[in-house]
Amino acid sequence: MNQHQQIIQQIRRLADERDAVILAHNYQPDDIQEIADITGDSLGLSIEAAKTPRKVIVFCGVYFMAESAAILSPEKTVLLPRLDAGCPLADCITPEGLRRMKEQHPGAPVVTYVNSSAAVKAESDICCTSANAVRVVESLVEKEVILAPDRNLGRYIASQTDKVCHLWEGCCPVHDELPLSSLRRAIKENPDAVVLAHPECRPEILALAHHILSTSGMLAYVRKSPAKKFIIATERGLLYQLRRDNPGKEFIIPSSTLICRDMKRTTLEDLRCSLDTMSPVVTVPEEIRLRARRALDRMLAVPRGD
Repeated sequence: MNQHQQIIQQIRRLADERDAVILAHNYQPDDIQEIADITGDSLGLSIEAAKTPRKVIVFCGVYFMAESAAILSPEKTVLLPRLDAGCPLADCITPEGLRRMKEQHPGAPVVTYVNSSAAVKAESDICCTSANAVRVVESLVEKEVILAPDRNLGRYIASQTDKVCHLWEGCCPVHDELPLSSLRRAIKENPDAVVLAHPECRPEILALAHHILSTSGMLAYVRKSPAKKFIIATERGLLYQLRRDNPGKEFIIPSSTLICRDMKRTTLEDLRCSLDTMSPVVTVPEEIRLRARRALDRMLAVPRGD
């Protein structure tokens, strides 16, 4: 047995001993996704973890994701193997900044992307994901809304609704910095490919996409599509599941820039150490947790479009 196999065996043993479920975001390294009990997008993982009887949640992702798990499962211990795994998008907005924006647009409800801190969610009226954002905004009776913190997702929502949308000027650098020239080149070199883009990309990128989808939406679309070749405009970690689920199909990442360093911080050694030491633990103060939970619950109550 080599060292890699030994680490995997140790992780599985520790997970059983700790009564732990291992979650891995779609952008995590391949070996982390391979060993996880559940893979998926950030909120979906937290929802699934809340349903499991396991007492410990190990979230292989970034900080705001572990917070979401703690919001939905306060009775469980939530571990984040790399405490330094942050998110520039989530970090670009503060509760104080959001309160100032609310003062500038009185009466406009705040729709906050789940890629945000618990404290920012607590200042929000309702949350959204990249998959349900338009549906959430359309569910509100108000004619004006504040969309935070991703301006590109906000622009996409605004293009799909008649509501007046006030945007926070934040972004995911990985998606925002995808060069338009790189996508055009990939399309030119692969004219038979279906282009799928994440709504965190800039409008000019989305304009070239055949479909604008969340990570879970991309996975579902590709599984059902008869097409054999796809250009994937999102973080390259999604390729692991796309290739695993669709062995006869080809996937092209249009640029080497589509890699999130924070998502790639977690290693198998980090995961083993976290389970061994039962740390680092992520908690959310109860007053903030309850207010953030209301925003999430309000989102979950919005009827599904399908």
